[in-house]
Amino acid sequence: MFSGVSGLRSHQTMMDVVGNNIANVNTTGYKSSSVIFGDTLSQLTTSAAAPQNGVGGTNPAQVGLGVRVNAVTNNFTQGSAQTTGKATDMMIQGDGFFVVKQGEASFYTRAGSFSLDTDGNLITPDGSYVQGWTASGVDGTVNANQPTGRLNVPVGKILPSTPTDKATIGGNLDPSSSIVPPATTASNDGVATTAFTAYDALGTAHLVTGTFTQDSTDATKWSVAFTYPGQSTADAADATANLVFSAAGKPDTGSDASATVKVNGVDVVVDLSTLTGFDSPGGAGIKGGKSEITQGANGAPVGTLTSFTLNPDGTLTGAFTNGMKSTLGQVAIATFNNPAGLEKSGNSMFTVTTNSGAAQVGVANAGGRGKLLGGQLEMSNVDLSNEFTNLILAQRGFQANSRIITASDEILQDVVNLKR
Repeated sequence: MFSGVSGLRSHQTMMDVVGNNIANVNTTGYKSSSVIFGDTLSQLTTSAAAPQNGVGGTNPAQVGLGVRVNAVTNNFTQGSAQTTGKATDMMIQGDGFFVVKQGEASFYTRAGSFSLDTDGNLITPDGSYVQGWTASGVDGTVNANQPTGRLNVPVGKILPSTPTDKATIGGNLDPSSSIVPPATTASNDGVATTAFTAYDALGTAHLVTGTFTQDSTDATKWSVAFTYPGQSTADAADATANLVFSAAGKPDTGSDASATVKVNGVDVVVDLSTLTGFDSPGGAGIKGGKSEITQGANGAPVGTLTSFTLNPDGTLTGAFTNGMKSTLGQVAIATFNNPAGLEKSGNSMFTVTTNSGAAQVGVANAGGRGKLLGGQLEMSNVDLSNEFTNLILAQRGFQANSRIITASDEILQDVVNLKR
């Protein structure tokens, strides 16, 4: 009877575990559990005896005293991915856990359904702070060797302007045709213009116009002058260059490879080394061709953070209104020598135990830690077909053990009836 009772208790525990797995089939980051049974200490009725005096040995005779639950283990296999498209949703593909904090207590989770609070901190649904390293400085430097802290995404962050210090003008100056630069109005023979935007230290944009003028007596020689509104006379006099092309249309001896334009105190070096002086396809001396001039410049005005993306190594890269990108921070990932030793603490979180080992915190996609995927969540790894099978096994096990108790009760009743 007591063996049957232990069977009922053990299979009830199995029912509880299976039921909990089924209940969490849609819980983000949930890891299923399984029950491992073991027999209890057996009663020894006859001891073992060694062979002696021509008599063979005998084996021990034991009667089992029932069953018990040896362990309830967690299954940490990878769950399937669910695409959400939400920037703050994250998924670990591979080993590792997100690190979160409630006060001074650290927890670990596979559920990456995060959001931002009013201060721009990345938090879990219950308000725990996601841990990582927030970038510092204008260049977005992240020092992952420092202790982790609250991962902050500064909504509305201002990215300082980047002054323009380099520009490039390339293409071809047609020496024989009517010159019509792209995106400009037609100009007189021997004159071509182009323009680029340069930003000063305050982020103010200045439209710098380059005017190329062909020598009236030598078609292979050109001069260029760079001007912009508000330019001083002295700066305008310095912002010039001379170009000389060979008979083959390539830069020749004496041709300036660059020009320097001072824009509101910032020197902008304009690269002219790729300019050529070939005739247009119309042929030498035939009107109707045009110069094809290309231009570009670095620098950017002040920008405001509009969105961010997650990289496989956990780096959060922000996109700003000025077209620039900058690192905002990096998500921390923890691994353990024995993940199965972690203790569930609710809300899809785990805590460290003496058998899990200490958390080894570092960056994702390195040191054996999995990579991170943005806009996705890891779903539960519960296998419903397997759980329903276990449910049948638990039910039949419970039912069979109840029959043992019923049979024992009937036997005891027969014993009591012997008095009559």
